Amino acid sequence: MAELLFGKYELEGIVIRDRGLAQYINLDAKKLHTHGRHANKRFKKANLSLIERLANNMMRTEKYTGKKTKALKVIRDAFDIIHQRTKENPVQVLIRAIENAAPREETTRLFLSGIYVPQAVDSAPLRRLDVALRNLCVGAINKTFRNKKSIAECLAEEIIAASKDDASSYAVSKKLEIERIAQSAR
Repeated sequence: MAELLFGKYELEGIVIRDRGLAQYINLDAKKLHTHGRHANKRFKKANLSLIERLANNMMRTEKYTGKKTKALKVIRDAFDIIHQRTKENPVQVLIRAIENAAPREETTRLFLSGIYVPQAVDSAPLRRLDVALRNLCVGAINKTFRNKKSIAECLAEEIIAASKDDASSYAVSKKLEIERIAQSAR
């Protein structure tokens, strides 16, 4: 019997086009709450389920800080909205959104001759995934301010826009900005 995410969505047959991200995207539906077993161990967060990592990123602000069950309910509602609007598996839409929102290069600061000089560097796949998830959640949270829409609707809109590689998405626009800055630092 195949695993179903939230009892509705199939996890078999999900296509990940970006090979670099593929080894860090864990689609395990059984463990959505690991109680921080990965903490303080290097690279162990790669073993976390993608949905749990999304929930952890949703818990960054006021109402959701430390409330993982509430964050998981928001994600479940957002996935229902995505399924209604796109008629696709929302997990596949999320994977496409992450692939489109993950920056390939960024800048770092080098100290040369008494000054800091920006230098373009390639991003590690795990960092690319972290930045993409963070920007998707920050974009959704920013859209809820002074807005009557719920956080689930805003998260669904952000994921759908990022999956279409739409520049109106906060995550995609942030990726383009990071890559443009890295391009100028070469």
